[in-house]
Amino acid sequence: MYPRHLDSIVRESLQHARVLLVNGARQTGKTTLVKSLMGSTFPAIYQTFDDVATLSAARTDPSGYIKQFSGPVILDEVQRAPEVFLPIKMAVDSNPQPGSFVLTGSANVLTLPRMADSLAGRLEILSLWPLSQSEIEGGAENFIDRAWSDPIHPPGPKAIERAELFDRLLRGGYPAALSRGAGRSREQWFASYVTTLLERDVRDLSQVRDLTDFPRLLQAFASRSSNLMNLNDISRTVGIQHETLRRYTALLKAIWLVVELPAWSGNIGKRLMKTPKLTLSDTGLMSHILGINQQRLAREPLLLGQLLESFVVMELQKHLTWSTQIGVKLFHYRDQSGSEVDIVLEAPSGEIVGVEVKATATPNAGDLRGLKALRAAVGKRFRRGILLHTGTTTTHHSDDIYLWPISSLWQGD
Repeated sequence: MYPRHLDSIVRESLQHARVLLVNGARQTGKTTLVKSLMGSTFPAIYQTFDDVATLSAARTDPSGYIKQFSGPVILDEVQRAPEVFLPIKMAVDSNPQPGSFVLTGSANVLTLPRMADSLAGRLEILSLWPLSQSEIEGGAENFIDRAWSDPIHPPGPKAIERAELFDRLLRGGYPAALSRGAGRSREQWFASYVTTLLERDVRDLSQVRDLTDFPRLLQAFASRSSNLMNLNDISRTVGIQHETLRRYTALLKAIWLVVELPAWSGNIGKRLMKTPKLTLSDTGLMSHILGINQQRLAREPLLLGQLLESFVVMELQKHLTWSTQIGVKLFHYRDQSGSEVDIVLEAPSGEIVGVEVKATATPNAGDLRGLKALRAAVGKRFRRGILLHTGTTTTHHSDDIYLWPISSLWQGD
């Protein structure tokens, strides 16, 4: 069992939230996390809607089902029984005791109208992603906290073999996949995982009965991960009509397979008019879908760069969930001249940290072009820029631009 950094935040939330939702993809460890809460200080009853009898009882008589509980209750896979949302609202309105209900969802239940209508203002939401590299290593490193520290504390030089980096990219962060060695066993797990997501979660959330388009769509998204989202191009490639493609994309985002990275702009209103990027939520799953192995990564630098950028985007998504920098959001940056920054971290104060990812051990001055363009665009709001590379050196390029090894995502000083 891997220690999860979200554990302490969940326990803190139980002290004030009437309803707590732990959201995330299947097999990220949500059930293990919420079950670990059960004990003398939190004497909760555990119920899962993956159990046919429990699901039937909740759907048949949702009010009666919720009324049977007199103390705290954990309801697992709650997206399968949205009928219970209104009875939960009534229960916590009549007895506003913190920690009354802990819910888990393998689909973004906020996309369900009954959830949005019934539990608004009563619900605290936490996201559990696949394991971060620091969790896998058993450490507490948080890159976002380090990036915002003042004065800055650069990481020490850390050596990482190319084969080790490739292995981290290819295995991803699902606990069950990590328990299997590289090869057939892990590939079989990923194949079964995709089938389960499509056969159960997509069907639960939609009226889609013909799932034959989804494997081709996942292939298209995986091959374009961390690139600008061009639905017209994908529509032509997979042969799906544009409006249907939009609906399918929303479904894949709802089950946490695909993550959208919006475009950053100094004018908040313009962000909605700029093209986002789409990233698969796990590089192990992405590698499986594309059929990638270490040999292919070694001979295809563009593919390595794409996978590495997706890896960093998702590591930072995970770090956000336990960072002390509350409210930081992720974007990407691209200006009219073509200068780009892979990841833009923006704090509620408007301060910016730019993060550029390069699949090279020896970055050069040209690799800093995007960060310098971002600094010029935001002026005093630019806190610093960090270029992550696959080498070992930690370099201070200028007053506010640094070059750090990729291992600083999981290794400390």
